[in-house]
Amino acid sequence: MPYPSIYTDDLVKYLAILLNVTQYRDYCPNGLQVEGRSEVGVIVSGVTASRALIEAALDLRADAILVHHGYFWRGEEPSITGIKQQRLKLLLQHDLNLLAYHLPLDGHPQLGNNAQLAARLSLQEQGRFGENDLGWLGLATEPGVTTVGQLTELISVRLGRAPLLIGDPEQPLGSVAWCTGGAQGMLGAAIGAGAGVYISGEISEPTVHLARESGTAYIAAGHHATERYGVQALGEHLAQHFGIQHHFVDIDNPV
Repeated sequence: MPYPSIYTDDLVKYLAILLNVTQYRDYCPNGLQVEGRSEVGVIVSGVTASRALIEAALDLRADAILVHHGYFWRGEEPSITGIKQQRLKLLLQHDLNLLAYHLPLDGHPQLGNNAQLAARLSLQEQGRFGENDLGWLGLATEPGVTTVGQLTELISVRLGRAPLLIGDPEQPLGSVAWCTGGAQGMLGAAIGAGAGVYISGEISEPTVHLARESGTAYIAAGHHATERYGVQALGEHLAQHFGIQHHFVDIDNPV
């Protein structure tokens, strides 16, 4: 290999400990989902293991793909057909490893999606809530950001997309709660934790009514937009720790 490398088995063991994967009851397997070559010198990271990401990894001569959204979700059709077959065939044909970390990557205190989102939005964590403590609670520390509307504007600038606000833009911030991705279902837990505003990625029809009736504002900042940063941070950590190469590839997704 042209770069320093690490054995795939050693990489998987290191990540299992770093991300404390056994702590979580998840909806998919965390760790090595598709086995490829035995050594890894180049990692490509991305949010989701789409065909576009696999093709980008091949162009970059990667040995492994590291993602937040992998395969084999609970309740999905188990047959290896159609798009699933095409993705897996491409990985197997080119001896590419696929490593995926879902809830463990959300929850990591430094490298996780919630931690990395907080760093970009100047949110200071003061506590946790919800199952597995996946929800974070704290304060906004960005100078001049004192209302829900100003926080929404900050999110638009920092994440590069316009979020959807359900609530009064003039409402004072108070406590801010957040959980990246599709965690709109945790709004009730955020309300119970005392949040004045809750940030997540997606929004559902009941979310609107709960936010309006509770007085806790809701900001839907985008599933992809809020979860771009954890996998980048994890890939960079691996590159620095092991001396291997890392490339983050952002496959745009408007959701």
